[in-house]
Amino acid sequence: MAITTKKLFLASSSELREDRKDFEIFISRRCKEWVGKGVYLDLVIWEDFLDAMSRTRLQDEYNQAISECDIFVMLFFTKVGAYTEEEFETAFRQFKATNKPFIFTYFKDAEITTGSANKKDLTSLWAFQEKLDALGHFYTRYKNIDDLKYQFGRQLDKLAAGGFIEFKPDDGPPSPPTGDTYQARVTGGGAIAQGAGARAVGDGGVIVGGNSSGSINTGTQIDLGGGTYVGGHVNAGRDFVGGNQVHEGISAAELAALFTPLLAAVAQHAPTDRQTEALQKVSELQAELAKGSLKDDSKVGKLVQGLIDLVPKAVGSVVSLFASPILGGVAGPFTQYVLERIKGS
Repeated sequence: MAITTKKLFLASSSELREDRKDFEIFISRRCKEWVGKGVYLDLVIWEDFLDAMSRTRLQDEYNQAISECDIFVMLFFTKVGAYTEEEFETAFRQFKATNKPFIFTYFKDAEITTGSANKKDLTSLWAFQEKLDALGHFYTRYKNIDDLKYQFGRQLDKLAAGGFIEFKPDDGPPSPPTGDTYQARVTGGGAIAQGAGARAVGDGGVIVGGNSSGSINTGTQIDLGGGTYVGGHVNAGRDFVGGNQVHEGISAAELAALFTPLLAAVAQHAPTDRQTEALQKVSELQAELAKGSLKDDSKVGKLVQGLIDLVPKAVGSVVSLFASPILGGVAGPFTQYVLERIKGS
């Protein structure tokens, strides 16, 4: 499944440092929910930029990142610094020119003590609020971080409902064959076979002793059509043949769940300019493993090595992926060689 990346830039003054951290955690969790649906939220924050000399100035690097974002979020409380205001202006100009990024501004409406209030800071706050009013842009008030997460979470859901964020549907199980339908249920041990051909349902393994066509259901599915899909445990007395292929696979939902920790590791550790490439390799690796024992072992090994070259800190997640009970033993000799090499690096 291809992954669509949506970049989100977070701007705020340093006084909201704790809110920024909690907001980052919120986006990370939402990303884990959505990445299985084909959407990756890439949160861009100034902490991610190297505090190094720029050819112009570091703020220009921030502004360039804003211009490339899909969503811009600004938090403000008792003051609006010159740089934060410049970031808003950059986002607003970009929106007028290209209709993106979507801009969301949130004002923290909380108590402050008169002793801590600074006249200059409050003046910058009031001036910025008046500026938003003049632009016809209305900010949203939030009382605490939970309120902010709730309100912005609703906005993300609206963007998804409106089609700006487009989820990829999971591949469902194969459609049942048309024609006569036979059903049977086992409440104890053993298996039941019914109808034309061999259709069997068992609470444990299913033993196929003769020729079989159609489908065998063991709680997941075995489809004996052109290719054979084995989703549960099957014990065939001799040969187990379906069409001309034997395919041991797992469902798309199970595979997506296995890949969630790896996607999270890539999201956290991949360099900003290589994230898209790394996510694409994860997507290609997932597609290859979905083919089960028919996969191209050489291609899988090369994808694993290429991913680790891009994101060295994802080694643990990759090794855990192949060590999982569902995928255990599926790696061919070349992939096993690569896994052993990266574990020792």
